[in-house]
Amino acid sequence: MDLGSVIGLVLTMVLLLASMAMGVGIGPYIDVPSIVIVFGGTIGTLLIGFRPDQLKKIGKIFMVAIKPPQIDPKKTINNIIEYATKARKEGILGIEGDLQNEEDEFLKKGLSLAVDGVEPDAIREILENDIDQMSSRHADNASIFGQIAGFAGAMGMIGTLIGLVAMLLNMADPAAIGPAMAVALLTTMYGAILGNVFGTPIENILNLRDKDEVNLRTIIVEGIMSIQAGDNPRNIETKLFAFLDPANRESQFDK
Repeated sequence: MDLGSVIGLVLTMVLLLASMAMGVGIGPYIDVPSIVIVFGGTIGTLLIGFRPDQLKKIGKIFMVAIKPPQIDPKKTINNIIEYATKARKEGILGIEGDLQNEEDEFLKKGLSLAVDGVEPDAIREILENDIDQMSSRHADNASIFGQIAGFAGAMGMIGTLIGLVAMLLNMADPAAIGPAMAVALLTTMYGAILGNVFGTPIENILNLRDKDEVNLRTIIVEGIMSIQAGDNPRNIETKLFAFLDPANRESQFDK
């Protein structure tokens, strides 16, 4: 669980609701027509702009934002060094038996190709294509939340115009001005909250998750290429450490 994302989302909503409660209370900020316009309109435009199979995954995609897969580049590098050390001693075929217990499917796939004697250029092409396709899927998923932000803001503006038209048409009736003004203002507020608390931040964190996964897989590709080339494990470690923050570059050879 990414506590930062969860705490940020909860804290933002709590502070917004608390500020409303300290003013005139939360009740006046609840307006059914505004909710229908913003939330109903946003859902409708999502149905227009995305395939049903994409929208079915929206809950799962959201969970990636707050509960991402565990990524530990340092652990992966140490794992690669272990394979490199054994391959240097016993040859590339010496690691074949160890691959049965490898949990990282991407690393397992790449090393299996190397063990099978596939040419280095072909291995790199296969693995980099996998990375590109993965990143493309991630971008499509993140774009759903980016579109939520855009659609919600647009629906907020549409609701504002609807409320203003209703208000102008009922200027002679003071009792009708209040509800129309509420629609005009609250739709903008709902659109802003939905877009800037839920849509844009989720899109942003999903893009960051993608960068982390791409970085990890790039480490794996470079490690596999080095193992296949028969490079010295210490040199491989130094090469792969370039992908880490300096604070995390503690060599296992110095222990």
